[in-house]
Parts: sequence; structure tokens; C-alpha cells
Amino acid sequence: MDEQALLGLNPNADADFRQRALAYFEQLKISQDAWQVCAEALAQSIYSDDHIKFFCFQVLEHQIKFKYSELTEVQQQLIRETLITWLQAQMLNPQPEKTFIRNKAAQVFALLFVTEYLTKWPKFFFDILSVVDLNPRGVDMYLRILMAVDAELVDRDVVHTSEEARRNTLLKDTMREQCIPSLVESWYQILQNYQYNNSELTCQCLEVVGAYVSWIDLSLIANERFINMLLGHMSVEVLREEACDCLFEIVNKGMDPIDKTKLVESLCQVLQYLFLQEDDVDFLARFSKLVNGMGQALIASWTKLIKNGDMKSAQDTLQAIEAKVSLMLQLLIHEDDDISSNIIGFCYDYLHILKQLSALSDQQKANVEAIMLAVMKKLTYDEEYNFENEGEDEAMFVEYRKQLKLLLDRLAQVSPELLLASVRRVFNTTLQNWQTTRFMEVEVAIRLLYMLAEALPVSHGAHFSGDVTKATALQDMMRTLVTSGVSAYQHTSVTLEFFETVVRYEKFFAVEPQHIPTVLMAFLDHRGLRHTSPKVRSRTAYLFSRFVKSLKVTLIEDTENGYQALLSSDDQLFIYETAGVLIVNSEYSAERKQALMRNLLTPLMEKFKVLLEKLMMAQDEDRQMALADCLNHAVGFASRTSKAFSNKQTVKQCGCSEVYLDCLQTFLPALSCPLQKEVLRSGVRTFLHRMIICLEEEVLPFIPSASEHMLKDCEAKDLQEFIPLINQITAKFKTQVSPFLQQMFMPLLHAIFEVLLLPAEENDQSAALEKQMLRRSYFAFLQTVTGSGMSEVIANQGAENVERVLFTVIQGAVDYPDPIAQKTCFIILSKLVELWGGKDGPVGFADFVYKHIVPACFLAPLKQTFDLADAQTVLALSECAVTLKTIHLKRGPECIQYLQQEYLPSLQVAPEIIQEFCQALQQPDAKVFKNYLKVFFQRAKP
Repeated sequence: MDEQALLGLNPNADADFRQRALAYFEQLKISQDAWQVCAEALAQSIYSDDHIKFFCFQVLEHQIKFKYSELTEVQQQLIRETLITWLQAQMLNPQPEKTFIRNKAAQVFALLFVTEYLTKWPKFFFDILSVVDLNPRGVDMYLRILMAVDAELVDRDVVHTSEEARRNTLLKDTMREQCIPSLVESWYQILQNYQYNNSELTCQCLEVVGAYVSWIDLSLIANERFINMLLGHMSVEVLREEACDCLFEIVNKGMDPIDKTKLVESLCQVLQYLFLQEDDVDFLARFSKLVNGMGQALIASWTKLIKNGDMKSAQDTLQAIEAKVSLMLQLLIHEDDDISSNIIGFCYDYLHILKQLSALSDQQKANVEAIMLAVMKKLTYDEEYNFENEGEDEAMFVEYRKQLKLLLDRLAQVSPELLLASVRRVFNTTLQNWQTTRFMEVEVAIRLLYMLAEALPVSHGAHFSGDVTKATALQDMMRTLVTSGVSAYQHTSVTLEFFETVVRYEKFFAVEPQHIPTVLMAFLDHRGLRHTSPKVRSRTAYLFSRFVKSLKVTLIEDTENGYQALLSSDDQLFIYETAGVLIVNSEYSAERKQALMRNLLTPLMEKFKVLLEKLMMAQDEDRQMALADCLNHAVGFASRTSKAFSNKQTVKQCGCSEVYLDCLQTFLPALSCPLQKEVLRSGVRTFLHRMIICLEEEVLPFIPSASEHMLKDCEAKDLQEFIPLINQITAKFKTQVSPFLQQMFMPLLHAIFEVLLLPAEENDQSAALEKQMLRRSYFAFLQTVTGSGMSEVIANQGAENVERVLFTVIQGAVDYPDPIAQKTCFIILSKLVELWGGKDGPVGFADFVYKHIVPACFLAPLKQTFDLADAQTVLALSECAVTLKTIHLKRGPECIQYLQQEYLPSLQVAPEIIQEFCQALQQPDAKVFKNYLKVFFQRAKP
């Protein structure tokens, strides 16, 4: 071997050596016999360096994985012998190999197993067992190999091909027949031998048993000798966590429901008394998972027995379930959230059983109440929760809270009255004394009220009508919430929960509108938009917007602007939208609304003009970027105010057209600014989109000059974002904008073609993607023009240009492997055939149909890149079928004659298939032809 290159395997080697080592590894992988050098090095222990040994295993791994079939029988035998020789050496070496080498060796053994077990090495496990016997180092390798084999055969995280899945099934079946009983016996011997003197090996063996139990005969493990041994391990501190996991896998295995109940009960009799005084949280987390598994297994058995009509056994199983509830509750209420989280599945399923029973016993009602109290207690934040800098622990608690919420929802299904009464009691007690209560208790009291909205669902948030008891309870709690003063509590979690709940129950304010001013003040002062916490300000801005929109409250005359300096630009968007909603939905006259909207937008326009002048003169790029961002925000705020308008309250009706036309006049000059074009154009383009919706025809005079500026010096992304604007105008105003479209059609196309023809680096993925997206936008534009009944826009561009456009569509349908674009191209082609394909169509178009459109309908689906298993491609094929149907509709028998006598014979299609194709095409039901076309191309492809 190249000793110099091997030096680079050391992680501390310098970059050049490491690079050389990588190159050497690639060289050895493609070499015919390099693996033999590595095999010899391993068998004869030539190298002592761990990284070189690992490297040798990697070379062998590559050989077995990718080039094994190229080896002769003798060479394959050499690999088997190498691995067995290496294994024998492990038991004689003074020191064991490092763990990473043992794991890699186990992977190589496992790879050889899946390759050879069914054919050349049926005694794989027996050969290994005969070498290792009960030698501890040998046993360690044997157990690692078993785990590696299990990973190859059943690891759910590895995606297997259907061929590999079939092979793995056959391997497992063969193992069950030939060697599993012997392997199980070996595990028993290992456990018995090492349980008191080698905890590491015992735990490894328990892990193997747990892994294999899911796919071997359970009776080999779930028997007296094994179970007794495992239960014994539950009392040994160093073994019990692994024993717990192993028992969990046994309990989880599918089996007859009555047998499962007996098995779980036999375990419980021993386990239930072992852990009453236990305080090792790591172990209790595993134990909780085991109890959860046992509970869910019993519930699954109960469900099957009910389904089978065996009521006697079902009743016995239900009693067994009830007997575990006390232990379940102890684990649910445990202060450690991991322990509690692991038992939630059992709680949830137990409640599901209670939901199905016709009546609950007193004990069951008490259980429901106990679960409810536990959930309420566990929802509470602890002292350590870091609200200002939420990390992994905080994220885990948020997830845990989501699990508890599901339990609360399920409790509501079992006993909504009890849940409502319990929440009401906790809520009222806490809010009566909120000033002297810890923040986490206040927060959870409000949180429970918030959660009731989903736990007790109603349509369209109508919590305050219908069921009188519920409506009264919720109304009382909401009244208490907004009048108690709790919004002033000095903790962000309480503040946020207050605002979230107010918005969640916005229908309350329709019933008791007298509380609206109180809540609005909370939103607008130091409790909300002026809060010291940016997090609270940001969320409040969004919630305020929702609150105002939902209630359409009357405008408060003196809405202050002082808080805006405290808000981020994203948060200010909500405020401008809210201000817009307040103005538009007020009871004022159109003149007053216009004045208010002008007061809101004039400062933006004035600021915009000043900033644009500054940008034109700015030299420093950072300064330019900062100014461009400010300009963009100003345009964004103006855009956002327009969201308040609707079909019932249009810009025109509110008298605000003039204000927004002034905004357009102010913002459009930014398009001709040579600096920071991308940012400025993006903002103005968005504003134009909004104005097309809001101002209707009044926006049209601004479009030509705006388009002209946006087409200057543009890149792929600019065009890609400009085209939707033109599409919006075309689809909305149709023939009204025909003169404008005819005028700008070719300049737009020239700009697109120019960008598409720009040379790009071969491996520049982002440039390729930008071009693909631009191509899609271009075809979408043509689709909008043809689909809006404005084909004359294309037709009036002169014969040469029309031909160029048509050829780009044919190219898009056939040459580019992009099913989304191909689909659009076929839609364009079928529309053009529909418009121009008749007897009175443009001169030469019928020839174009036969020479180019018909071939495109066959050449595209015949391409190897046209994947008929892909959903988008199937949609493209569907439009291809529509194109062919449209050609037949417009050209009649002439089309059939062309296909039968000229085109299909030129593709060497058999006469009977041609006949079949033409019959399908003539079917009146388009769906029949679409289905046929898919089958036709599936058959045609090699």
C-alpha cells in the first residue's frame, strides 16, 4: 500500500495528506485487486494504526457492496476466510479493537451475510458461533454482527428497493426455518453466563433480543425461562433500562388478544411493586414507556375482543386495564416531563375506551377527573423556563404541551361538562387573586380557557350562543378576563396568553361590546404595542390586526402613531393593515374616509420622495441598501392598507381612488432608479398588483411606462416576476389592454429570449433553475394571452415573429424535460388549434399543425425523460391528449387520414395499433382517449 497516502487517514493530518488519502481510497475502489491487499492486511494484522484498519474494512465493504459478482469463487472464499481469521484474532489480541472498528467490521459481516447466506454461506451464524463460543470479545463481535444484520433486514429508516425488500423477506424466512432457534438459545446462554459479571455484554444481548423479537416467533422469547430472567434483570441497576426496553418490544409484538392479556398480567404482577419508591429518572422514563406499551397492548386486545364478540374476555381485559390506571396516573403526574410524556399514549387510548362505554362507573369518573387535574398541573411552566432565549429544553416543553392538549381534547369528548366545570373552578380561583399568584399559575389558568375553544368545538366560533350552560360559563370567564386587570400582569407569558385568548373568543365582544375600549387600550399601550419586549410587540401587532378585522370596530379618532418607532417593519405591516380596516369599515362618509386615508398615506409618500432623492446621491453601497429597504417598506405599508377594501367596500365607493393614484405617481419614478433595482422593482411591482385589483381601469394609464422601465436591464428573476403582472392585467382587462399588449409583446419576448440565450456555467444549478422558471413564466404568459381570447395579439406581430413564437412552444412541449412547462405548452397549442385550426384559420397554420403540432404530441411522450409514473407528467400527457382531440375536432377525417397513412406509419407503428389509436381518438368521451394515450405510450417505450 501507499504508506505516504495512508498517513492522511489520521484526522490530525494536514489537508494535503488527507486529500491524497481520499484520492488513494477512490483509486483502490476501482482497482481490480486492491481489496486483496486490504484483506491480507486485516487477516495478518499487518497494521496497528486504527485508521488504516478502518480504511481496509471500507475497501472490503465497497468490494462486497458493488463488485462482488465480478469475483471468482476462489476470491469470494478468500473474503469469507479473511473475516473469520480476523474474528479469531480478536480473541487473542492483548487489547480489544476500538468500537468504531468493531462496528465497521460488523457491517462488513452483515453485507456478506445478505449477499451469501441464501447461496454460498448457509452456515454463516454457526461458523461465527463455533469461532466465538463464549469468549467475551468474540461474543461482543457476534452481538454487533447480529445488530448489523437486523439493520440490513428491517431498519425502517433505510429505503429499500422492491428487489431488496423481496430479498430481505426471503432471508428472514430462511433464518426462521434454519437458525433462529439456535440463535435464541445462544442469547439465553450469553445472558445466563454474563448477567452477573459483564453488564455491557448482557445489555448488548438484551438489545439484540429486543431488535429480533419483532420478526421472530414470539414463543421462543415469551416463555417462562426468558421472562423470569428478564424480570430478574429489572432488579439489577446496570441492566434494568435495557431489560425494560426488551420487555417493551416483547409486549409490543402482535399476538392473540387473550394470550397478550395473560402475558401483560404476568409481567405486571412482578413489576407493579418494584418501583413505588424509585427516583432514577432515566430508568423511570424507560419504565413509563414499558407501562405505556403494556396499557396500549391491553387496549388493543380489548378492541379485538369486542370486535370478535367475546364479551367475557373483553370484560376481563377491561378490568386488567383499570388495574393499571393508578400506576398510569402516578407516571403522568411525575415532575419529570419525559416520564410523563411516555405514558400519554396509554391515557389517550384509555379515554377513548371510556368514550365508547354507555355509562361510566364512579371509579371511571374519578379516573377522568384525576387525568384532568394531572393535565392541568402538567401544563404549567416551571421556574427554569427561559422565555427570552428559548432553547432545546423549551422547545421540548412546547411539544409536550401539544401532547397534553390532545389529552384535554379527548377529555372533552368523554365528559365536556366536567372539563368546563374544572377549568371554570381553576380559572376563577386564580384570577380572583392574580396579583399575588405566581405567573405560571396565572398563565395556565388563561391557557385553559383558550384551549376550551378547540376542546369544545362549535361552528364559526359561536361559543356564546346555543348551549346555555356552556355559553354562560365561557361568557363569565371572558368577562372576568377582560375586567380583572390581569392584562397588566408583569410577565410576557401572561400578557401574550391574554391577547391570544381575547382574539380566540372575539365573538364575545359582539355579545358584550362595552368591553371593546378596554381591550383596545390594552392593545395600544405598554401592555401591547408599546411593551418593552419585542416578542410581545410583534405578536400583538398581528393579533391586533386580527382583532380589528374580526370586529370591524369603529375607528378611534386619535389613533396614535408613537408606538411605530418601537415596531419592526413586519409588525408595522399589520398596523397599517389595521388602520386601513378601521378607516374602510367605519361609519364615516366617503369624504371623511378619503381624508383619513390621505392622513395615513401622505407621510409615507413624503418620506418616499425624500429617501429616493437621497438614494440617487448615495455613494456607499451599505447606505444604498438601507435606503432601498426603507423605500421598499414604505411601498409595502401603502400596499397593505389596500387589503382593507372588498367587493362591498371598494376604493371607489370609499372615495380613496385619488389617494392611491397619488401613491402610484409617487412610487413609479423608483423604477427608473439605476441603484438597488431588484429591491425597488419588487416593491413597486407588488404595489401595482394590488392597484390592478383595487383601482380597476384607473390604473391602466400607468402600466405602459411602468412596463417599459421594468423591461430595461432585466435579469431572469426580474422577468419571471414581471410576467405575472402582465398576466394579471391581461386576464382582468382582456381586450381593453389589447393595443398595449400588441405594442409590448415583442419587446417582452426579446427580453426573455435574450436572457434565455445567455451562456451559463455547465454546473451552475441556480442559473439553470432561474432559466427553467423564466421559461415557465414565458409559457404562462402565452397561455394567458391565448386563453383570454386575444390571439390577435400574437397574430398581429408579423409572420416571422408568429412563426418564432410557435416554434418556441413546440420546443417547450418536446425538448425541455419540465412537465409543468410541457403541460402549459400543450394547453397553448390546443387553444391555438381551436382558434386558428379551422378552414378559415391563418394561411399556413394547417400545415404547421401536421408538420409540427402532431409530431410534438408523439415526440414529447416518447422521450426517456417523460416519466409516466410522475403525477405532473401525467397532467402534461392529459393536455397532449386534449391537443390531439382538438386537432381531430377542427380538421375532421383529414386528421385521421394523415395519422393512418402518413405520420404513424413513419414511426413504424403496427397497422393494427394505428387502427386502434384512430378509433380511440374518435371516441366522443375525451377521458377514454386520455386513458388510452397513457397505455399507448407505456407500450411504445422500451
